[in-house]
Amino acid sequence: MTKVLIVAHHQRSEAAGLARAAADWLQARGHRAWLVPEDATALGVEELADTAAPDTAELVVSLGGDGTMLRAVQLLCGAPVPIIGVNVGLLGYLAEVEPDGMLPALEHYFAESGGDWKVEERMMVDAIVRRVGVEGTERWSALNEGVVEKEEAGHTIRLAVRIDGAPFTSYAADGLIIATPTGSTAYSLSARGPVVSPRHRAMLLTPVSPHMLFDRSLVLDPDETIEIEVLGHRSVVLSIDGQRAAGLGEGDTVEFVASRTTARFVRFGRRRFHQILKTKFGLADR
Repeated sequence: MTKVLIVAHHQRSEAAGLARAAADWLQARGHRAWLVPEDATALGVEELADTAAPDTAELVVSLGGDGTMLRAVQLLCGAPVPIIGVNVGLLGYLAEVEPDGMLPALEHYFAESGGDWKVEERMMVDAIVRRVGVEGTERWSALNEGVVEKEEAGHTIRLAVRIDGAPFTSYAADGLIIATPTGSTAYSLSARGPVVSPRHRAMLLTPVSPHMLFDRSLVLDPDETIEIEVLGHRSVVLSIDGQRAAGLGEGDTVEFVASRTTARFVRFGRRRFHQILKTKFGLADR
């Protein structure tokens, strides 16, 4: 028996039917399938709700887009659990299986002879917060990015950056993005950061609307550390994969390091990142 967590987008009309179909298929073959109560209630499939810890799953089926894949990764809290992404909605970078391919994908995954699939590991980044006058630290992990950014409109913030403990410079900007290669096609890209193959290991530092001459992204080795200190009294917030994580005050720091854990995606056949990028942006062959 394999324990399978189903994570689903709350507003996708197809998600409820797919969740039931996946659960029926799995349960008919002796596996255990469930949704966290929040997802089950939102989709009207309360019979599939369970309070079991997500990180006890042995497989995750994500029904949605890239945001749902990110939420699935966060629910696992670093547990090395493979995720099958079923793309329900717009073309994304992470979920590769279309809805009509969900059951064939499960058949391949559970094939006794070993199906045509592999696990692709993606680098993650940890954000470690240290507050002035407070002992201990707070820690989060991100698959796409951690962002230290302004909380109020109309003002820039000042952030000092140290790399491997050595001062680099201070930024006057709307914020700073620390992205993984997977996150290079997310917020960092909209801030004119570089596109990096998700098979690479690196950390990208990209300023958001910098009010200074130096406005370039830095591509750093994953063994380097990036420390950001809040300068001045203006309100600052740390976001992890698009979700607010913590408010920060003057003198507080966030250290970004390559995580020891990875996100694990199940891939069926060969997946070409640059072809997804080409389709996403409507690029011509020549």
